[in-house]
Order: sequence, then C-alpha cells, then structure tokens
Amino acid sequence: MDFGNLINNLLNQMAFFHLGVGNYVMILVALVFLYLAIRKGFEPLLLIPIAFGMLLVNIYPEIMYSPEETSNGTGGLLWYFFQLDEWSILPSLIFLGVGAMTDFGPLIANPISFLMGAAAQLGIYSAYFLAILLGFSGKESAAISIIGGADGPTSLFLCSKLGQTQIMGPIAVAAYSYMALVPIIQPPFMKLLTTEKERKIKMEQLRPVSRLEKILFPIIVTIVVCLILPSTAPLVGMLMLGNLFRESGVVKQLADTASNALMYIVVILLGTSVGATTSAEAFLNVTTIKIVALGLTAFIFGTIGGVLLGKLLCKLTGGKINPLIGSAGVSAVPMAARVSQKVGAEADPTNFLLMHAMGPNVAGVIGTAVAAGTFMAIFGV
Repeated sequence: MDFGNLINNLLNQMAFFHLGVGNYVMILVALVFLYLAIRKGFEPLLLIPIAFGMLLVNIYPEIMYSPEETSNGTGGLLWYFFQLDEWSILPSLIFLGVGAMTDFGPLIANPISFLMGAAAQLGIYSAYFLAILLGFSGKESAAISIIGGADGPTSLFLCSKLGQTQIMGPIAVAAYSYMALVPIIQPPFMKLLTTEKERKIKMEQLRPVSRLEKILFPIIVTIVVCLILPSTAPLVGMLMLGNLFRESGVVKQLADTASNALMYIVVILLGTSVGATTSAEAFLNVTTIKIVALGLTAFIFGTIGGVLLGKLLCKLTGGKINPLIGSAGVSAVPMAARVSQKVGAEADPTNFLLMHAMGPNVAGVIGTAVAAGTFMAIFGV
C-alpha cells in the first residue's frame, strides 16, 4: 500500500467526513450542558456524564451499536451500559442509593407531606392525557408522563417494563435534564402562585422522630405498597432497603457503600448511557420534540399541583404551612427541597424550609413509583 493510500485511509477514518448537520447540533447541545454543569453548577453529577455520552455518540456513533450492527460482532461500549438501563438494573440500584442517603424523618414527623407529594403527581396524569391527544399510544403516553415526576430512574424503569424502548432515549434525556434544571424551571411558577406573605411563613420545628419509627417506616411502606402494587417492588423495595441500611445502625458498611461508591458507579454508567441515546438520527425528530415538550408540561403541572395544595393546607391550618414546600413533591431528591429553601430564603433570609420540604420530596419519590406501578397494573405488566 503506497503512502497516498495510507493518507486516504487515515482521512476516511476521521469523523469530520462522516458527521451530518444534526450531529454538530447535538455536539453543540452537549457543550451547552457541560457549560451549565461546570460553570453554573447545575447538578454536575447528572449533567456531566449525560453531556459527555451525548458528545461521544455524535462523534462516534458505533459506541452505541449493538453486536449485530458492528462488523466484529462485539458491540459498542455504551450499548452494554444501556442494557443495564433496559433491564431495570441501574434504576433500581439508584433507588437503593437514594434510600441510603435520605432521611425519611421529616416525612414521618409530618405525615401531611404525603398529600403534597401526591398532589405533585398531577403533572404525570395531565401529561398522560395530553400525550393521548397528541397521538401517542396508551403505553407510550404512560412512559412519557412519568417525566413529570422529575424522577429519571422511574422513567427508565417504566419505559422498559412497558416495552417502549424505542422512545427511551428522549424520555431519559428529558427526565434527567429537567431534574438537573429544577433550579431554573420551578422558581418562576412558585413565585407566581404564592404571595410574598405566604413565602415568608415560618414553619414550626418538626418533632423528634425515634429510631424505632425510622426502622419501622421502610418495612411498613414496603409491605403496604408492594401488597397493593406488587410491580413497584423493584423500585420501592430498593428505596426502602437502602433506607433500612441507613436507619438500622447495624450495617454501616452497606449503607456507606450504597450511598457512596455504588451510587457513583451507577450514576456514571447510567448518565453516559442515557446521553448516548441522543444520536442525531434518534433525537432530532418531531416525536422527540413532542416528548420533551410533554415532559416540561408535566414537570410544570407537577410543581403547580404541589404548590396549590400547599396553599390550601396553609389556609386550613391557619397559616402554619408554607406553600413553597409543596413544589418539592416532584421527587427530585434533594434538589427540589433545596429550591423550596432558596425561594423561601429570598423572601426572608431567616426562613429555613429545607427539612420541611424534604417531607413532600420523599413522598414524591414514593408517589412517582406508585404512579408507575399503577400504569403497569392498568396495562397488565
């Protein structure tokens, strides 16, 4: 082979000669996500791996090829990562880590938080019917609507269980992107629906929760929820197992592993594989635009539902509940709770709502899992 052929082969291997306009658009989107994560600090643990997976697949599409699509039959690296999403392994492990990291005490101390977590599921059911109106099938609509829970693992889990893997990429990217963009999306609606007086409401300190209560809570929730909706066992069961690791006090090593090393490994695998579903061919189409728009609508309606119920409870309790904590019911833990704290502190710097907002926040996680289980029951999965 002469030198000219060698140069020609080298040039043909370069990505410049194989990428389309769509690939460059997605590369630009990936760079914007990286900017938001690194420069602006918008949930870098999520956005950096997602954005980098997006960058990789649009430069080198074969990284997401299945074994059947590759010349040597081995498959691309991120394709294997994504199989763990489709098999619901990574979403369930994420729930294990979330449970091990989360204190359910605020929810136990203030059970009324369950109502705000339930009200925030308004976004899910609103998006379901909107998706039906836009021409999606029942299962597709259910998979899309769960984006409204701002819960990426549950979105992936339900999409897989309903067999809607053809739209899993846009759903996953929308869900995780909105989770990361909670600090941008929620505050305008929270302020629009509340008065300055309501945002300044200071809530009474939560009662102390005993160790026995914290140990019994995950066990009781698992029994009750899984008896009613057995299909939620992989998510609710792992969430509560992780929390039992935390609260039992006798398996500190398991709690530390689940909430640190294992959690971060799973985030890397899940984030990069989710980002890698956004090849230009799969992502830049009308269906994807509809899914992203429906996800945003669901998320907004979820925020509105939680805040409006918070306003109602504020009136019923004589001003003892700050409506802002209702927005945390969308379940993005602990991001949504931190947003409630931030908006409240803007109205009154001495106001501390974080622990109060954690109640609806945790309730929202359970509520979104229950909503997913309800859809699975409806469709006989």
